Amino acid sequence: MKRIKFFLAGFGVGFLLLLAVIFGGIADRLGWLGFLNQYFPISGQPGEAYVERKVLKEESVIIDVAENSAPSVVTVSISRTQRVPQLNFDPFGFFNFETEQRRVEQNIGSGFIPKEGLVITNKHVVNDSSAEYKVIDQNGEEYDVADIYRDPANDLAILKLNADLPAIELGNSDELQVGQLVIAIGTALGEFRHTVTTGVISGLGRGITAGSIYEGYVERIDNVIQTDAAINPGNSGGPLINSVGQVIGVNVAVAGQAENIGFAIPINIVKDSLQTFEETGEFQRAFLGVEYQMISERSALLNEVPQGAYVRNVVENSAAERAELVEGDIITRLDGKRIAEGENDIAEIVNRKRVGDTIEIEYWRGGEDKTASVKLGER
Repeated sequence: MKRIKFFLAGFGVGFLLLLAVIFGGIADRLGWLGFLNQYFPISGQPGEAYVERKVLKEESVIIDVAENSAPSVVTVSISRTQRVPQLNFDPFGFFNFETEQRRVEQNIGSGFIPKEGLVITNKHVVNDSSAEYKVIDQNGEEYDVADIYRDPANDLAILKLNADLPAIELGNSDELQVGQLVIAIGTALGEFRHTVTTGVISGLGRGITAGSIYEGYVERIDNVIQTDAAINPGNSGGPLINSVGQVIGVNVAVAGQAENIGFAIPINIVKDSLQTFEETGEFQRAFLGVEYQMISERSALLNEVPQGAYVRNVVENSAAERAELVEGDIITRLDGKRIAEGENDIAEIVNRKRVGDTIEIEYWRGGEDKTASVKLGER
């Protein structure tokens, strides 16, 4: 009798398992598995339902970041007087062109709030010192810019407002990795406010020439973030945000003859500028004063010289001149760090210093290793 009961129990369990497998296959085919998973979630379940949950999770991250960041992202608008051509007809039907001065307002860029009362944007967005600027929040409210502080070393500017808009959290750009999800928010083409685009970090440590089609202004910027998130004219100055809602870069430029190649200034550079601004009320950037070209390992071997930064020019009255550097010297170490192509860069090291800091320079001249110690000046 016990054997019969045991057999029946085993048969019942097996029968139930068989039904579960058959029903699971049918449910998956008919699309019911997604419905069942709402109430009976199965971790790691293969098939469409599992993929759908992953997609929904990614979408919810982007939606949450866009929604939470929106109050801290603004549009930058310019107001200036300029000559506008006008077509006039005389009584005989002939026409001629004349120009007249008009006050023109235009949305030209984006920005974000790192701290109450301040807006971060690009310097090239607010490059016209004769113009007036406003910022516009997500609700269309306009705020006059009380003052502008332009960073002479980076394409950055701080706008001061007599208003307290909510601040957004700043991340750490030193921890970025290629392939990381990013979200860009800004006023695309100067027209479409709070446009949200997504992508990944495509590269790090790039060097670009940045500028504005509105201002006709360009400058060289090193060590920027490359992303395939769609960045358009008008996005300049807006935030590049990670998946937890922290700003990790300031959108600065797009590649003119490419698709989905944009660039952003690392947020740690912005944090350094903000700290200097809060301490001094202005942007004081350390300056070494050398123009240089990196020597590759191959070139170093062929020419029997060390790897490093070949000095092409020394700026007059700079720290480099006081250190008695001359054209033709090769800087091999700076502040104790080896200078080599793809390893350490002079501009990056100096940008982390402050005016008045002492820096150690090791360099090679005519077959001899030399050292110098000098205080960094102001750009």
